[in-house]
Amino acid sequence: MLFKLSLRNMKKSFKDYAIYFLTLVLGVAIFYMFNSLDSQQAMLEVSQSTRQMIQLMIQLLGMISVFIAIVLGFLIVYANNFLVNRRKREFGIYMTLGMGRRQISAIILFETILVGILSLVVGIFIGVFASQFMSILVAKLFEADMTEFTFVFSKGACIKNCIYFAVMYLAVIIFNTLTISRYKLINLLTAVRKNEKIKMKNPIISILVFIISAVILGYAYYLVTGGVRELQTGDELLKPILMGIVGTIGIFWSLSGFILRVIQSRKSIYLKGTNMFVLRQLNNKINTNIVSMTVICLMLFMTISVLSSSLSIKSALDSQLDRFTPVDLNLYKTAYLPESYVSSYSGKTIYNTEEQIEDSRHPVSYTLETNGYDMNNLKDIIELPIYALSEWTMADSLGDYYEATKTQYPMLSYDMAEPIIKVSDYNKIAELYGEEQYTLNDDEYIVLCNYDQMIEIRNQMLSNNSNIEINGKTYHSKYNECKDGFVFIATTEINAGIILVPDNFEVKDADTEQYFLAANYNAETEEGKQEIENTLIGSGDTEFFENVEEKGIELDGSSKISITESSKGLATIIIFIAIYLGIVFLIASSAILALKQLTESSDNKQRYTILRKIGCDEKMINQALFRQIFIFFMMPLLLAMIHSIFGIKFILSMLEVLASPDELLPSVIVTAVIIGAIYGVYFLATYFGSKNIIKEDD
Repeated sequence: MLFKLSLRNMKKSFKDYAIYFLTLVLGVAIFYMFNSLDSQQAMLEVSQSTRQMIQLMIQLLGMISVFIAIVLGFLIVYANNFLVNRRKREFGIYMTLGMGRRQISAIILFETILVGILSLVVGIFIGVFASQFMSILVAKLFEADMTEFTFVFSKGACIKNCIYFAVMYLAVIIFNTLTISRYKLINLLTAVRKNEKIKMKNPIISILVFIISAVILGYAYYLVTGGVRELQTGDELLKPILMGIVGTIGIFWSLSGFILRVIQSRKSIYLKGTNMFVLRQLNNKINTNIVSMTVICLMLFMTISVLSSSLSIKSALDSQLDRFTPVDLNLYKTAYLPESYVSSYSGKTIYNTEEQIEDSRHPVSYTLETNGYDMNNLKDIIELPIYALSEWTMADSLGDYYEATKTQYPMLSYDMAEPIIKVSDYNKIAELYGEEQYTLNDDEYIVLCNYDQMIEIRNQMLSNNSNIEINGKTYHSKYNECKDGFVFIATTEINAGIILVPDNFEVKDADTEQYFLAANYNAETEEGKQEIENTLIGSGDTEFFENVEEKGIELDGSSKISITESSKGLATIIIFIAIYLGIVFLIASSAILALKQLTESSDNKQRYTILRKIGCDEKMINQALFRQIFIFFMMPLLLAMIHSIFGIKFILSMLEVLASPDELLPSVIVTAVIIGAIYGVYFLATYFGSKNIIKEDD
């Protein structure tokens, strides 16, 4: 009988369960999608390094899933609490008819199990089909071959889903049992008559709190933007975070204290239509939901910031790869002086062998040829030496600006020797890369730099007195600013500084000298290029590798293939984690807002009845309800958007090597679409659910 009663209750209260059911289904579907990647990646044709990146992403998503499960667990308990409170009067009637608390708990138990099973089935069904699109997305992001693509059902993800959500539903059952055991009959029967007391705050105090909170937020914004260089450690970063939380609480606390008073002074607005009712309802909601709105605002802020920043990073990395990987291969090795050593271990100096030193004094091509490598595998070969003098460090380059720069940027290594390249050698590389070439007089030099932070530092010196004396000769900068250029292929702008000098520049007593080679693979197909790659950059058992390792020769390098795979792998991992966290936070925020509003509508049903009695028709009431819910949903979102402007700027400044503000607009648009879709669905579901709650009983 209790089971049948539970089934009838579910059918009767289906609209009340809509938000709860929607949240459960979305949670299950998203959880399945992101935990089924291990099954989907098996059918993707990718390289070994890319497969390792995918495995790393799956492991990270698995760890994050534990946190996500906890968030969803609290959300489900919170949503269930709304349903239980909504039905207090119903439970009171059951008790007057002789039903005990155990029977009521059993009814709720059956309903929880039914809703849980139904949401699991529907959620996994949606997740299974959505995960196929996830496979396509993974393949596209990693540029994988999908010729073996088939429909995949992840048994592991399904089992994981069932286990995690079973634990969540068990927590809900325990919570419901404890809640029912504390109910008293008189409280259940009179619950519908209880109204929240409206507490009016002193408007003067509220305005002061608002101003103070705005100042606190403004200073926090300054710290993460204008004062970003001061935030070097986690403790320093904690300061603006705490200020942001305190400021947000203060804003919401103060709003309910003076907004109503301000609008009351504008009679033409306050007395128009149902504005008086809407404003008092909103004032009451803000007044009683300060903590909730703060949490929702901060979760929305995290969603906007994380999604926008991650998409910007992905877009920036993709757009910069083509320019900064213009050739297939870079190889380089250090030239040792006879007295140089490899390392110092337990107080003992370990010197390089004569064979290592001899090899190091020749170009990279010499090392390749003398160790059995077929040079016909390479084309467009350019080689050049890169010098470094102990008497020309970054501190020397900065000259009079060294002390000021060191104070402003204490983390930089100012004692490192500057890399020096003769201008004709650089022009060979520039021609191969398609970059600008330069000319120099005998007493001139140029600083090449494309790393934004270092450009700012070096330009301070170059814009004024830029003369430097080397080996008794004075050189001055041809330009009063850094010029764009690079030698080493990379993901993005990482060139912190290269000094171009005239061809007659004499190198004396060089501490280090590096030989550099740039080339393309002499192959037409990707498979052919990968084969050459495995020989030079990989760790295969080839004759070349055996010879190099046996002689202890240190030959390093980077390739377009490895950089591209690493870049796309990093960007994809960032995006998937951001989407996973962002969507869950967005669902949690929207669901809490929706449930808060539905609870308010249920508690204030009698107030809407009074509106009808004083002459308001259904259209006016529905408009009042719509405006009320719209403003209630928009308030935390608007403040979160303001937070996000500075939050995104801070994230991009911290990751300026990976992303550029120029890439931000498309990312913001995509983020707005995602938030608009999910937030909008919850808003509409809340409106229609509230409309159903307050409608006049037949």
